[in-house]
Amino acid sequence: MRDHEEQAEPVWLSEESCNLEAFKAHLDRQTRAADYPEADEIIRNIPVYDGDRVRGALTHAPRALMAEWNRCFATGPGIVAVRRGFADTGLIDAVTDILSQVIAQEEATGGGTGDHFAGAGANSRLWNAHEKLAMAAPELFVRYNANPIIGALAEAWLGPAWQMTTQVNVVRPGGRAQVAHRDYHMGFQTAEDLARYPASQHAVSARLTLQGAVAHSAMPVASGPTKLLPYSQSYLPGYLAVLRPEFRDHFEAAHVQLPLEKGDLLFFNPATFHAAGDNRSEDLQRFANLMQIGSAYGRSIEIVDRSRLSRQIYPTLLRMVQAGQLDPQDSASVIAATAEGYPFPANLDIDSPLSGMAPPSQQDIMRQALNEGWDAARFADALAVQDGRKRSH
Repeated sequence: MRDHEEQAEPVWLSEESCNLEAFKAHLDRQTRAADYPEADEIIRNIPVYDGDRVRGALTHAPRALMAEWNRCFATGPGIVAVRRGFADTGLIDAVTDILSQVIAQEEATGGGTGDHFAGAGANSRLWNAHEKLAMAAPELFVRYNANPIIGALAEAWLGPAWQMTTQVNVVRPGGRAQVAHRDYHMGFQTAEDLARYPASQHAVSARLTLQGAVAHSAMPVASGPTKLLPYSQSYLPGYLAVLRPEFRDHFEAAHVQLPLEKGDLLFFNPATFHAAGDNRSEDLQRFANLMQIGSAYGRSIEIVDRSRLSRQIYPTLLRMVQAGQLDPQDSASVIAATAEGYPFPANLDIDSPLSGMAPPSQQDIMRQALNEGWDAARFADALAVQDGRKRSH
């Protein structure tokens, strides 16, 4: 027993657990095309997929493709890019216009925004862009979220009932780079706080969210697309290591960047060492809609009023479904991005499941409403009744 315990992984991590040479050795590998058969090419160790091919694969063999993505996020390079993830760049432009208007309104009223890992004033940031888009333009919200590729990427890593949050980041010419970091959850904590969590929780944190971005503009390297360090997500002490100067120096020496076109997708394990780059262009405004998608088993980074969001978009979604403008896969993507898919926490005295193990989720109600053609008032009433049960007594 003693020999076994001596060989076991450490329970506690500290800054002394971080070894730069061991980190370099951990990163020293090449991504093999044979491991990513659905990818079109491997660029700088990152599998790059074609959106049209992905859409086809999702109709006939979705689980095989999703398994490929899961392995990539877990033990592979940690990063997936999809060219033409949005085939309709006109839709991207329309959403950009609405989100830009919301940014301008907030800036005009002195709304304070900031960036976690860049200096104040370098970027324009729009928090909770997901809900704000729905309130400003529900039809655009529905069309934008009727994207099965994003839903499949989320489910591949997080399983069903994931929660979408989005935050717009606009970096203008001259905007400075972020410092290297990992993301939410543990990426937002100090070294002292991190050391209090056992190594098992460091491993879990990397699996509770998925980080993504939709390119709303062309992003040549000069404009500063995200700097990434493939394979860094699986280095266990990485939440502590990324705070150390020698690791940040190595990141700056070894990172890679992928140029993106409008409509491209970039998704990665949130534990990947990454940072937005310097916008060294003279006239390119880099506009990205960042997606931080949370597992049903974790806590999302932002508060999104999903009842309000569901009531807002339901009439538009119903109309588009009944008019045949959305196929079942499209409408399922919208439901997943909108309503709460996890039925807990629940008051099991008054919301006891009549069958199975759980009461109905908000998504269950929305699916039933669409299938049965409920009007907006009936749907809103059903949500209000469910919300009324979300209490302790």
